[in-house]
Amino acid sequence: MAGIILGLMGGLGMFLYGMKLMSDALEKAAGAKMRSILEFFTKTPLRGILVGTFFTAVIQSSSASTVMVVSFVNSGLMNLYQAAGVIMGANIGTTVTSQLISLNLSALAPAIVMVGVVMVMFCKKTKIQRAGEVLLGFGILFMGLSGMSDSMSVLRESPQVVEIMSSLTSHFLAVMVGLVVTTVLQSSSATVGIVLLLAQQGLLDIRICYFIIFGCNIGSCVSALLAAINGKKIAKRAALIHLFFNIIGTGIMYVVFSFALEPITGFISMISHGNIAREVANAHTLIKLVEVLLLFPFIKQIVKLTGFFVRDEEKVSPQEFQLQYIGAKSVFSPATAVFEATREMERMGKIAIENLRHSMDALFTMNDREIQEVYETEDQINFLNHAITDYLVKVNQTTIPTEDKKSIGGLFHVVNDIERIGDHAENVADAARKRMEDQVEFSPQAKRELSEMLDAVVTITTYALDMFSHNNQEHMQEILDLENKVDRMERELQESHIQRLTRNECTAEAGMMFSDLLSGLERVADHATNIAFSLTEEDSTDSVKK
Repeated sequence: MAGIILGLMGGLGMFLYGMKLMSDALEKAAGAKMRSILEFFTKTPLRGILVGTFFTAVIQSSSASTVMVVSFVNSGLMNLYQAAGVIMGANIGTTVTSQLISLNLSALAPAIVMVGVVMVMFCKKTKIQRAGEVLLGFGILFMGLSGMSDSMSVLRESPQVVEIMSSLTSHFLAVMVGLVVTTVLQSSSATVGIVLLLAQQGLLDIRICYFIIFGCNIGSCVSALLAAINGKKIAKRAALIHLFFNIIGTGIMYVVFSFALEPITGFISMISHGNIAREVANAHTLIKLVEVLLLFPFIKQIVKLTGFFVRDEEKVSPQEFQLQYIGAKSVFSPATAVFEATREMERMGKIAIENLRHSMDALFTMNDREIQEVYETEDQINFLNHAITDYLVKVNQTTIPTEDKKSIGGLFHVVNDIERIGDHAENVADAARKRMEDQVEFSPQAKRELSEMLDAVVTITTYALDMFSHNNQEHMQEILDLENKVDRMERELQESHIQRLTRNECTAEAGMMFSDLLSGLERVADHATNIAFSLTEEDSTDSVKK
């Protein structure tokens, strides 16, 4: 008996590891593209269902899909109604795994594993390696299934085991078993796979399998609930949508199956041609499809229902030094981590641009309060710099999509460039304070020239931030032209400034300050150009420059 139990444990371990390896590899290979689809094609709940189904079927993990959706809601990129559609679709998409398991490809598993190993070990291209990891996980999954199946076939000969399994006749108890096992394994697909094997070996009555599947549906909500614990209140509501959908759907299906179990069993058996494994898989898919069809018209009511359990509105604190898209109130999902870091950096960049403009206003007005506000904002920029950098280090140590992995290095440089722009705003504030203390006078022409150069620098920095944050290359050529313009302005204004000095139209102290300000603004334009092209392929940049 000990050998049988060890065989079961080993098979289960291989099954779970294979499923995780396959899911992670698919997410790394397709996560960034799927994320874009998820973001742009979920404007209505119906489209959300279609996208959620497709997305989950591709990455083979409803947990990853729902955590990603909760993350999007937490960041304000998706509203609750859109999220509800994607979550419903994810519940359909997750049944694809059980359909694959029911195909019984165990005989081909060793060959699939070998092909996967060759692709991972001997191919240099990352895409081929990712495909190899998918095949490797797929093969290990079926080898695990084969191991569990062999052990279960021995258990079938044990009268004690048969008696224990046959004693599971309570529908409610079967739901609880499915819920507990799925909560522990963190995968409804894994639980359905185990149920499928037990039914195939004759250890579980097919009718009890249906009720265990009901419990699996509710247990699959745990991942999203755990992810939302530290998130904003709207993220908690998104996780509750997933929970309520499954609880309500399970309740309805429980009643229907309880009163019409025999006709339903006969129908599922007929469409499955008497194949037990196919019966379990088809039941899993049909249950989810019917639940979505029944509850789709009531999406608004389900969303409103979550408001009764999470009543307090999210309060926006007026305090500075807080993160909006990452940090304590974020929902960490590897597939959206880099995206959310980019959003936080975009916010940091806008603060830096505004602070540069504010510092130049303080230079002209010599208002002490305005100067102090520039210093306070610079403290916030420094805080964001350290927090985002720490977050990127953390993200770089996790399993993230391949395309995101490539961009991590560029993101570190962008954070540094934005922080340096903040430093230049602080330098302008220093000049404003010195000008106020020493009563340094600027000529109207000097003020006009500084304002013109500032306008050009703010424009190039705004375009650069948009190009970095949204991959919007509409202003690519303008950025290059503006950089040349700022360089030319800096040279010309320095020359005219020297001429004013020789004519004694300004003091030496004012002249030095003016020269330093021009140099500082020119360097801001350089940082802006770095930001714009930080994630752009060199060849495309070169082609534009030519």
